[in-house]
Amino acid sequence: MPRYPERIVCLTEETTETLYLLGQGDRIVGVSGYTVRPPEARQKPKVSAFINAKFDKIEALRPDLVLAFSDLQAELASELVKRGIAVVTFNQRSVDDILQMIRMLGGLVGCQGDAERLADRLRADLDRIRDEAARFAARPRTFFEEWDEPLISGIRWVEELVDIAGGTPIFPELSDARLAKDRIVDPAEVARRDPEVILASWCGKKMKKATIVGRPGWDRVSAVRTDRIYEIKSTYILQPGPASLTDGVRQLHDIYRTAVS
Repeated sequence: MPRYPERIVCLTEETTETLYLLGQGDRIVGVSGYTVRPPEARQKPKVSAFINAKFDKIEALRPDLVLAFSDLQAELASELVKRGIAVVTFNQRSVDDILQMIRMLGGLVGCQGDAERLADRLRADLDRIRDEAARFAARPRTFFEEWDEPLISGIRWVEELVDIAGGTPIFPELSDARLAKDRIVDPAEVARRDPEVILASWCGKKMKKATIVGRPGWDRVSAVRTDRIYEIKSTYILQPGPASLTDGVRQLHDIYRTAVS
């Protein structure tokens, strides 16, 4: 019996990327079909989407650990447990939660020290970006839309990264809302709060600027008038793992640097 899991299935991308960053990609035997990071992980057998999975295929891989994410995969986790498979389901919703997930995952696979160093490095990079953003001449009011219909404001880790990168979220009161249905906002209220920057990441489909600028009353919104509407691909910002804390926050930071220059 190995001391730590040797055949791991990852149902979402962030645990896959984390394991690769820890030098443990060889332990992964199955991944989500949505996985794009790192590119070499795409060669692994694809066993799931986000809310459905090929249970027989997972069983055939003989995993000694399956990693899942959030309440949205609760039914998948339940079915796998019923089939006698060990499942760990993370539920990170904030930057601190993401760093904790990395540390916990390192412990699960016997790489605690490496995971601590990775988390510390990611935290230091975020602190450096925050310090640079503190020197900006302004902090643009920002609306991050996670979905277009209904209109959904950004989840907590995204809003925190907006703040770190140099912006000011216009719906701070929604930062603790864990479920998307609790972050649905009225387009008229967005227009009233007048964001100076609009960021869009519509998971699974490309942003359409015409949809945003065509909303009633949004022709008077500062971000629309100055054409400060930007798409951030979901794999960089809606992945609650290393991607959002590296490429995602850096893209945000570059946008704000341009916006205030």
